[in-house]
Amino acid sequence: MSAVGATSIAKPSASGQAPGNLRHIAIIMDGNGRWAKKRMLPRLAGHRKGIEAVRAVSRAAREEGIRILTLYAFSSENWRRPAEEISDLMGLLRHFIQTDIDELDDNNVRLRVIGDHNAFAPDLVTLIDGAVQRTADNTGSTLVIGLNYGAQDEIVRAARKLAGRDPATIDAAALEAALDTGDLPPVDLLIRTSGEQRLSNFMLWQAAYAELLFVDTLWPDFGKAALAEAIATFNLRERRFGGL
Repeated sequence: MSAVGATSIAKPSASGQAPGNLRHIAIIMDGNGRWAKKRMLPRLAGHRKGIEAVRAVSRAAREEGIRILTLYAFSSENWRRPAEEISDLMGLLRHFIQTDIDELDDNNVRLRVIGDHNAFAPDLVTLIDGAVQRTADNTGSTLVIGLNYGAQDEIVRAARKLAGRDPATIDAAALEAALDTGDLPPVDLLIRTSGEQRLSNFMLWQAAYAELLFVDTLWPDFGKAALAEAIATFNLRERRFGGL
């Protein structure tokens, strides 16, 4: 698994949390379509295999002691895809929640959603909200799913929340608290699969000082071993937090 990483720069969050070891991993899950194309399969087959990777990686993250795993599942730009593919993705999301919520709850995992998922069909919104509410009091680890999420939109929504305040009271900590992830620590390690090397409007604020890791592995092939390798790479980084 080849990788290209950022230089070691990191700092405490704006909320004042001191940096620790690896607490928060965020992943841009990319490559489902290319995985399917290489095998001359429909794109839906790649997305289905990608769901299997979600299960494998979320379980592996718990085993590794990762407190927070954030997955970029459906971006605000994904609405530009063909209607049939969007319908397939929504169906897979429904199935994942219905079939996996018991496992998440049984393992004390809190499910969180970032983004504006209220744009989805009403029955899917109800299903998502129910799963989030069911696991809200779980204290083991947190699985965050980005649904209809875009970082620029998130920052705009946060700014609107603060618009009526005295400008003198608005600082980085205030804006951070108004984000969808306001109660979560910043991203320590951001991984993108499939060889692409861009953030694609994902967690631009939260990953400002994250270690970046771009791997060639397509998302459906990214599993427990690949996550362990990514964590090992992270542990070799020297994070100076802006110092020498």
